This record gives sequence, C-alpha cells and structure tokens, in this order.
Amino acid sequence: MILLVEDNDDDRDLALLAFKQAKAPGELVAVADGEQALQFLLPGRDGAQGRMGVRLVLLDLKLPKIDGLEVLRRMRAHPGTRYLPVVILTSSLEEADLIESYRLGANSYLRKPVNFHDFVELAAAIGSYWGKFNQAPPVYAA
Repeated sequence: MILLVEDNDDDRDLALLAFKQAKAPGELVAVADGEQALQFLLPGRDGAQGRMGVRLVLLDLKLPKIDGLEVLRRMRAHPGTRYLPVVILTSSLEEADLIESYRLGANSYLRKPVNFHDFVELAAAIGSYWGKFNQAPPVYAA
C-alpha cells in the first residue's frame, strides 16, 4: 500500500488516476492533511497498530493542520515509522524545503509534474522502483 498525503483535490485526483493508468503495483490510499496521515500511520491510544500495510508514503509539504515537514519529523521520531520510506511529492521549488526534507530523513524529493502524461510516467517509475525493486524494512523495525 502507498499512502498519498495530499490536500489539493485536483492533485490528489490526478495522482490517483496517474497511478491507476500506470498500473503501479499496490493500492494507493489518500488522506487530505498531516493530522490524518499521522493518525493513519502511528499507533493510537485506542490500540490501533498503525502503519498496517503501508510500504511507502508520498508526502506533500504544504498541508493543513500539520505540515509535511512536521509529519516527517514525527514519523522519524517514532520507532514504528522511523524507517518507512517517504518520498516528498511537492510543487515547492524552495531549496530550504529540499534541504530540510533530506535532513529530516526523506528518501527522495520529487516535484509534482504539471501535465498528466508526465505524472503517469512518474507514477510508473515510483511504482516500479519503490513497489517492485526496493526492499522496504519490515513493519516496526526499530
């Protein structure tokens, strides 16, 4: 499963369609803000295990409630998501965002494509590399 964290409805729909068109392996699940992402990924006080089945997080930076950099910071601070691959998928051209993303432990930083054909190509590459070839750490490897 790939978790897409994207607040923009158009970008979220474009990504979902691009991954479907690219026939990327695995299920793509989307949440709309950083708070939802952390609720989905981290174990809760209600006994939820968190992160169940997520093998990759595609994380936007400019999110409501909790921004992407803070989501990444909290993921890396938690033993259950510390090693979960995170790809920043953003429209940000700010060098500070790029540097801070890698400093906090992002595995990759990708700019969102503007046109659909390029997005399908990117989705295919992400699906191939992260879904087929990359060896992800086991759930809750600490």
